[in-house]
Amino acid sequence: MHFCFQLSPHANIRYREAQLSLGKAELQCLLTGLGLSCPVESESIGGVTFLCFDAPELTDAQLAVLSRHSAALMICEKQGELLRPLDKVSSAYLTEDLAEVLKYKGKTSAVFTRMMLNCAHAASDFFTIDTPLTVLDPMCGKGTTCFVALQQGMNAVGVDVDRRDLKEAADYFERHLQFHRLKHKLDQNSRTVRKQAIPAACYTIADTKEHFRDGDTRSLTLLLADTGLTGELLKKQPVHLIVSDLPYGVQHAPQDGRRKESFTQLLARVLPGWRSVLTPGGAIALSFNALTLKKADLAQLLTDAGFIPLTDAPYHDFEHFVETAVTRDFIVARRG
Repeated sequence: MHFCFQLSPHANIRYREAQLSLGKAELQCLLTGLGLSCPVESESIGGVTFLCFDAPELTDAQLAVLSRHSAALMICEKQGELLRPLDKVSSAYLTEDLAEVLKYKGKTSAVFTRMMLNCAHAASDFFTIDTPLTVLDPMCGKGTTCFVALQQGMNAVGVDVDRRDLKEAADYFERHLQFHRLKHKLDQNSRTVRKQAIPAACYTIADTKEHFRDGDTRSLTLLLADTGLTGELLKKQPVHLIVSDLPYGVQHAPQDGRRKESFTQLLARVLPGWRSVLTPGGAIALSFNALTLKKADLAQLLTDAGFIPLTDAPYHDFEHFVETAVTRDFIVARRG
């Protein structure tokens, strides 16, 4: 059978120019995660470009997985010269506006974040299980990755050292919960690590009042801390996936009083801690500026920290232009 994916045009023209190649790679990752060896090719149908592949009839479960594609507008089966639309299966747990409404300079596209999450998920051992996973962003900023994960029905943990960014994320989330009248509970406490009191905001939420009453809930945890403390902070709270958009600069000021370290030194310091909280079979996806951090160097850092970078197709090439000073790429690795 011949299946065709039409991609939703992205509002950002720069991203739209790369969307076909990125969408093709993401679809290939999803198919590979399902165990389907189906080469994906682009095809013009009626003047519109589709991503197409040949496969046996898709089961409802397989169609549900493929419906998670970050940019899929329509999924069709081609019968002769005609297209038969298939019913996309929504995986949305919370409304799509959760990851879209909060705007700020340097925000990573929610569509791109969803793609990274999908590719990490497909590379893990947890791709087809129904139990809600936990996603960590160890440099979460204002929380885009956490909000994308929650929107997809996963639990989320965000760690960041910037108090203002975390406050803005928390304030925004409170407004979202109130606007949509979502039942929730907030527990504000602190965790002691290396004699430091680490502030924590832990939200328990549900998509309906009935689910909240029955304990069918999801969680968002925001931790104000240097990312180097992640391993100790989450020792009793392991995660299944790590997804993060790394800073695009070349320097980062650590919070322990030492002189500034290079970004590669920072990663060498923190990656082992990140790995320690990742459940066996888990996967990590990190986006980065290829103009300031070489992919080969990042792959080596991941290897040194005990990860197994995925460097073969379909995980080998996500590079695309963002702006003059930023050519973005991302890498996926499994926990070794």
